[in-house]
Amino acid sequence: MENVTRVDGIPRLPPREPDSHKGTFGRVLVVAGSRGMTGAAILCGTAALRGGAGLVQVACPRDVQEIVASGNPCYTTLGLGMGRNGQFDPQTIDEVVRNGEQATVLALGPGMGNRSDVGDVVRAVLMRLRDKPLVLDADALNTLPLTPDVIRTRSGSVVMTPHPGEFARFCRTNAAGVQANRESLAVTFAKTWNLVLLLKGHRTIVTDGTRVYTNTTGNPGMATGGSGDVLTGLIAALIGQGMSAFDAACLGAWTHGRAGDMAAAEVGPVSLIATDLLRYLPAVFRRELG
Repeated sequence: MENVTRVDGIPRLPPREPDSHKGTFGRVLVVAGSRGMTGAAILCGTAALRGGAGLVQVACPRDVQEIVASGNPCYTTLGLGMGRNGQFDPQTIDEVVRNGEQATVLALGPGMGNRSDVGDVVRAVLMRLRDKPLVLDADALNTLPLTPDVIRTRSGSVVMTPHPGEFARFCRTNAAGVQANRESLAVTFAKTWNLVLLLKGHRTIVTDGTRVYTNTTGNPGMATGGSGDVLTGLIAALIGQGMSAFDAACLGAWTHGRAGDMAAAEVGPVSLIATDLLRYLPAVFRRELG
């Protein structure tokens, strides 16, 4: 494509200074989970920890808070109230925004459910936390309005991480149409919406509309539930440590895929599950990115 710079190398996190503390490496607020989808919140929160975030808080519905809290003792949790009709009440949205003000970066969407109340939370965060970097995945994408205006006016960066089916909704086509023209659609969308797009799939594409990175790591075994939740938390952690949205998405895609390759070498692509990715993230950072 013309006027697009192709990026080949991956960025690296800087070495950690001896006098660093928890605040040095960012505070990630993960808004995720719902009844029957607690695993998404746990995977995303744990990935943010494994990605190097100093502090991670997972906000989830109060009726599943104990389950999410038991998933990892290293993050804190925030229980969100629900109205009688099953939707978020205004106080809950205010609580998400209030805690988001204290965060370095927010990750929204994994396992939240495709309901109108989820859309209310996503829109409130976009509009009321305009200066905060966001990583949007899964149900945050499914409930996002099909207009760039809500994002283009923000000063905080936005990373969207759709799979082809989710991205097709924004392109008003289907997954096959996306796959037939992945790079061109991704670049045009990122430029129009003024964001970083990570389009999942074989040879994941990361673009901000002017630069394009095509990832070379990963394998078919990663086509399993929860894999995207790990990626979302990982990218948020990298942004929290000071990386730009584009660099964090590139490094996140590469690291995520490399962890998947290590896992597949041990358990095989058929038996690979998302928690295997969490197990191998430390090895990637230590052996190949140290």
